[in-house]
Amino acid sequence: MKRVLAALAFFLSLGAAAQYPNKPIRLVAPFAPGGTSEIVARSIAQELTNQLGQTVYVENKGGGAGTIAMTDVAKSPADGHHLIIGHIGTLAVNPFAMTNQPYDVNRDFVPVALLARVPNLFVVNAERVPAKDLKEFVALAKTKPGQLNYGSAGNGSAGHLAFEYLKMVTATDIVHVPYRGTGPQLQDLLGGRLDATSAGTPALLPHIKSGKLRAIAVGTPERIQALPDTPTAGEQLGMPEFETTQWYGVIAPAGTPRDVVLKLNAEINKALKSSHVTQRYASDNLTISIGTPEEFGAFIRKEQDRWEKVVKRAGMKIE
Repeated sequence: MKRVLAALAFFLSLGAAAQYPNKPIRLVAPFAPGGTSEIVARSIAQELTNQLGQTVYVENKGGGAGTIAMTDVAKSPADGHHLIIGHIGTLAVNPFAMTNQPYDVNRDFVPVALLARVPNLFVVNAERVPAKDLKEFVALAKTKPGQLNYGSAGNGSAGHLAFEYLKMVTATDIVHVPYRGTGPQLQDLLGGRLDATSAGTPALLPHIKSGKLRAIAVGTPERIQALPDTPTAGEQLGMPEFETTQWYGVIAPAGTPRDVVLKLNAEINKALKSSHVTQRYASDNLTISIGTPEEFGAFIRKEQDRWEKVVKRAGMKIE
């Protein structure tokens, strides 16, 4: 009887994939418009629309550090027509920084495809902070414990996570000043009311080029093309394993048929290789990631292991 049921489930999944998609696909970006998650989502949605013959539309649904959108999609039909952009915050930070999540990211979602990684930069106000690189900044922080500060887009944001990781491995005391978004904290950094920040390249590069901000380190394992003379944090700390990279991928509600997940994965990987997506991602210094659902799942678990330690050590709490 078990073999019969297994065979039936297999053929039903084949049927689901053959008929998929049979209506528009909703791709949720779990933040307000204008952020990197929306850039990533809209670029891939346009290509998937062309490839699948059904409209793939992006729905921005901000609030609650991504939990409002995640809750919505977790409760949506698991038919491949409801997807969400998962990222470092919702998948690797919130599970440890939030006590009352209405879902379990590992139980209630299934990984589909990793899309892109975004380099985090460590920068300082060029006039306010004399440090020319990360080594000098760390040395300065050690001589002035609790006197330097850094801004972030909010508690649990990628920038908050990156700087707390830096503080943990360097044993420095640098004050965290949380804001509601990258824009407001960037205004204060440029205005000389903050010493430093860590954020993705799209928001920071224009101000580095203008000379108002100084890049002191790149959070990726290798230097980036946009700033070839800026050493990585790992290089300067003597820690090759040090990495603070933002990342984005597609996840779906748990129970989505396996063959639908595989079809989506194949179509997304195809879209990532298109000239439209490669050029759009390159313009924002996003690195494209091609892989299987299993590889994305393993990547998420690895990131959870890495950031759980940082979240708990820093005492991060997201209400």
